[in-house]
Amino acid sequence: MDSIISITEIRKSAENEIPDIDILFDEPMENHTSFRIGGKADIFVDVKKEEDIINSVSFFKKHNIDFTVIGNGSNLLVSDLGIEGAVIRIGKSYAKTEIDGEFIKATSGTLLSKIASVALENSLSGFEFASGIPGTLGGALVMNAGAYGGEMKDVTVETKYVNSKGEICTVTGDEHKFSYRHSRFSDGDIILSSILKLNHANKDEIKETMHSLASKRREKQPLEYPSAGSTFKRPEGYFAAKLIDDSGLRGFSIGGAKVSDKHCGFVINSDNATCRDVLLVMKHVRETVKEKFGVTLEPEVRFLGRTMDVEI
Repeated sequence: MDSIISITEIRKSAENEIPDIDILFDEPMENHTSFRIGGKADIFVDVKKEEDIINSVSFFKKHNIDFTVIGNGSNLLVSDLGIEGAVIRIGKSYAKTEIDGEFIKATSGTLLSKIASVALENSLSGFEFASGIPGTLGGALVMNAGAYGGEMKDVTVETKYVNSKGEICTVTGDEHKFSYRHSRFSDGDIILSSILKLNHANKDEIKETMHSLASKRREKQPLEYPSAGSTFKRPEGYFAAKLIDDSGLRGFSIGGAKVSDKHCGFVINSDNATCRDVLLVMKHVRETVKEKFGVTLEPEVRFLGRTMDVEI
C-alpha cells in the first residue's frame, strides 16, 4: 500500500464490494494495543458481525492484500514502521454472549472479563482464572491463555472458525489441539465463536475468588503501565521472571522500555517507548539469561508489522 493510487483504488473497490464495512487507512496501531506502541496499519477494519469477517477476508484475498487478524491487542508488539496490508480487528464491536444451562456461547470478540462477569451473574464457576486477562475470547483460544492454574483448554468444548480456504468449520474437544500457549488456531484460522462448559456454584464464592485473583494481579503485576502482559513464555523447569531477576535485570531499561521493578516477567512501556526500545530490552534479556543460565527464553508477545533493524 505504498502509493496514493493504490489506496484510492482500494477505497473505491471497498465502497462497491463491501459497503457495510468501514475501512480506515493509515490507522495508528498504538491506539489498538495494550502496549500503546506501533506505527500505522495501511488498512484497518473493525468488524461488527460474522458476515463482516467473511466478507473482509474474501475482499482482501480477491485483491491480493495481505491481512492480519487481531483481537484486543493485549499480546501484541507492533513495529514502529507499521503494518503492511490490512488489519482485521475482531474486538468489542463483535461481542455477544448466550447462556444455556452450564454452557456459555460467545463470539470471538468478547472480552474475557465480560464472559467472567456473565458467568458470575449466572452462578457459573470455572472461568474465574480468566477474569483479569485483558484479551478477547478469540485471542485467548489461539494461544490457550491461562492464569492461576486455569487455561482455556479446561473450559472450551466447541469452536466455530473460518479456515484458510474461507470455509466455516467446527471443532470439538481434543480437536482444538491445546497445549502450552498453543492451539490448532495458531496457524491462520479465524475464530468466530466458541462454547464454554462451566459448572453451577455458589455466586458469593465465585465473586470472592474473582476479587482475590484481582487483588493478586494488582499486587504483583505492573498494571499501572502499558504492557503486553508476560513478555516471555515459561521455560520448562524454570520461571522466566525469576531467571530475569536472578540475572540482575530488574529495572533494566533502554529508551522508554523497562523490565518491570514489580514483576520481572513484564517489559513495560514506562515512558513513550518505541517498538525498537522493547525489542532491544528483550534481546538483552534473552542474551543475558542464556549466558548466565543456558536457558533460551521464547517470546510470548506476538510481533507484527514491517521488519525492524532489531531481531530477537
